[in-house]
Amino acid sequence: MNWWSVFTLGLLCGGIIAFLTARLLQEEEHDEAVEEISRRNGDSVMARAVRHRLTQGPAIVVIGGGTGLSTLLSGLKSYTRNLSAVVTVTDEGGSSGRLRNEWGVLPPGDIRNCMVALAENDSSLNRLLNFRFDRGDLAGHSLGNLMLLAATELTGDFRLAVEELNNLLAIRGRVLPVTTEAVTIKGRTLDGRDVSGELAITENGGRLESIWIDPEDAEPVGEVLSAIESADLLVLGPGSLFTSILPNVLLRRVAVAVTQANAPIVYIANLMTQPGETDGMTISDHVHWIRSALGVYPDYILANNGSIPEHVTDLYAESGAHPLFFTSEEKQALSARNAELIERDFVSVTEPGTVRHDNRKLAETLVRIAREEIESGSWKN
Repeated sequence: MNWWSVFTLGLLCGGIIAFLTARLLQEEEHDEAVEEISRRNGDSVMARAVRHRLTQGPAIVVIGGGTGLSTLLSGLKSYTRNLSAVVTVTDEGGSSGRLRNEWGVLPPGDIRNCMVALAENDSSLNRLLNFRFDRGDLAGHSLGNLMLLAATELTGDFRLAVEELNNLLAIRGRVLPVTTEAVTIKGRTLDGRDVSGELAITENGGRLESIWIDPEDAEPVGEVLSAIESADLLVLGPGSLFTSILPNVLLRRVAVAVTQANAPIVYIANLMTQPGETDGMTISDHVHWIRSALGVYPDYILANNGSIPEHVTDLYAESGAHPLFFTSEEKQALSARNAELIERDFVSVTEPGTVRHDNRKLAETLVRIAREEIESGSWKN
């Protein structure tokens, strides 16, 4: 970026932050006024009950990245405010990749998406943070990414920048980068080739023999370990296996924290295979990779058993993506590993024919698991 773009960016982000701060204060004043009126009218009992229910909800830590993570969070926020999203920082594509290369900042895209997902239902705010420039040096960048960049420059620390925006947006929960170190995902293929970076991993996913994070001794953010330790439920996915889920648990201390936590581990299987990355892989193949990173199998595995319209699967097949369902053999093998399999119609098809998880059904299932485990007391010392 040239000096004029940087200057413009500073003015723009500064103005947006000031606007959001003023807006938040106005909303707080409005909420207080509404609360007072409600108290006088005697009709705030339900509203207070809902807020109390959310604050008393189970502590759920969701680990991943990409669209799948933000989709899940948008459903979970209606059931609990005790949410922590642990987000991978290996993204190398699009606006995030450009900012990483040009500014040395950790990729902000997945973190921005999670913040938007956890924000109060506000379509104007979502549109603002997701606004993408289409001209000049800023072409391709989203405003939310640039705000994270500006906050990082102001605070000098990416973690603090994320924390500042967590507070500014008053989100339901918190978003945490898994590490603040510049890490790269690497792998070795079955024919002995070493590959490096998200793009190369995606292109060779079905041919990988092993995968790791460089540097291998990268340290996770302290709050990530604390969140995992105090969780009632630990959730992996949904999301790209090699580039969204595994990069988080490939950090040694994260893997140890997950396996030693007094909480069940849930893996949410993807609805479709991902071209290049998981070609020809079954749900069991996904689970075995997770087991190789963690050293244990998930306690629960959630998978879709709902039908997907034929015209939609035909469209996906053109790009090499195919539906993922449990086979009877997989059920038997995974059950033998003491994994509880939960199948439900989790699929939702948007108007353009895009397949997504039904975030409400996913959230309901996860919260039910968490509450049953809490009530049984089998996971808490």
